[in-house]
Amino acid sequence: MRSVTYSMNVSLDGYIVGPDGTFDWGAPDEETFRSWIDEIRGVDVHLLGRRLYETMLYWEDPAQHPSLDDAQLEWAALWKALPKVVFSTTLSAVRGKARLASGGLAEEIARLRAEPGEGDIAIGGANLAAEAGESGLIDEYRVRVYPVLVGGGIPYYAQHERRADLELVETRTFNSRIVYLRYRVAR
Repeated sequence: MRSVTYSMNVSLDGYIVGPDGTFDWGAPDEETFRSWIDEIRGVDVHLLGRRLYETMLYWEDPAQHPSLDDAQLEWAALWKALPKVVFSTTLSAVRGKARLASGGLAEEIARLRAEPGEGDIAIGGANLAAEAGESGLIDEYRVRVYPVLVGGGIPYYAQHERRADLELVETRTFNSRIVYLRYRVAR
């Protein structure tokens, strides 16, 4: 069965976006960016909320950004080709390889897990991940912890009543002091 993963950059105090709505502190160095490229190669479909979908539209048309380096162009090509499912109550249309979700998150994940494929079902966005986690649908949590305290904003994982015990699968420290942590949900 295909794994459902949640992977985001996070500040040391647990936020994916600071109180001012920015995440400029999360710009990866080349080594960290390469880790994102390696990770996305193992994904068959990406589930996103509206805000993250709109943020990631940047990567859909690399010709609009002539300053992108080779690694960024590689990422953009992988991202553009990746099927995406967008969960939104306000969007009426999406672009490229994206489609609007036709049902609820649990139903969509069940349908995707039933399809053939070996790649992960990735979830992006804190609200969508919190809903999936609350329902016990996430198999792995992947975090790149940045050495910064932002003091508030959108948390990596919204606190709910459900407890999930995790097993550390992998850890890596990049030259930039960013720490990668990969946890599998203990079942």
